Amino acid sequence: MNQNDHEVKLTIVVPVYNEIESLPRLARRLGTYLDDCPVKSCVLFVDDGSTDGSGEEIAKICTRDQRFGFLRFSSNRGLSSAIKAGIDRCRTELLGYIDADLQTAPEDFDLLLSHIEKYDGVVGYRAKRQDTWSKKIQSKIANTVRRKLIDDHIIDTGCPLKLFRSEIVKKLPFFDGMHRFWPALVQLEGGTIKQVPVRHFPREAGESKFNFFNRSLRPLQDLFAYRWMKNRKIRYRIEEEKLDCMR
Repeated sequence: MNQNDHEVKLTIVVPVYNEIESLPRLARRLGTYLDDCPVKSCVLFVDDGSTDGSGEEIAKICTRDQRFGFLRFSSNRGLSSAIKAGIDRCRTELLGYIDADLQTAPEDFDLLLSHIEKYDGVVGYRAKRQDTWSKKIQSKIANTVRRKLIDDHIIDTGCPLKLFRSEIVKKLPFFDGMHRFWPALVQLEGGTIKQVPVRHFPREAGESKFNFFNRSLRPLQDLFAYRWMKNRKIRYRIEEEKLDCMR
């Protein structure tokens, strides 16, 4: 990224898997946003083992604009792994997340940034979803079941526009499927979450990587994994200590 770490406040993580058709437009939109962003920011692409040439296109984008960087997996490992890799490499105070399909707008990070001083995370929810009726129904059912089972009060956990303090997300327990419970995991660590409405747009290029199985059945399995962790989380508060023996 060729910038001193202390100068950059926000890293925007963008997982990519076979999005060659979306990448040119995505790069232009993100570059324009970086020009106008209220805090000094950079973009980190995480290529999740793409096989359509996305990795090569990302490398070209990063060569043209030094505010862009990338990681490339040797094989497809899934969205949660891509997010985890981005978090592990993040060295800025804030970490943002947006999908590569541009169904949410980079400019709406400004809405999230306006609240981050008071919260550990600010997450968007798609007030007017521009998806097929089947996706809307599946998402509505999944969100309702999730809230009933884990009581996280998150309106739209699948919204691909999020902003967190890096310090807290680096502490989160990660597992395959954790991207569905990112705000809930922050709450589990004692963090605070703000939800704000953001814009949503139809997909203009490429294809969705989600289907009934990974949108409905897999999340149900992961719900029980989260409940297991929540019920067994170790919690304690130290009232007094004397540690001279360690010196």
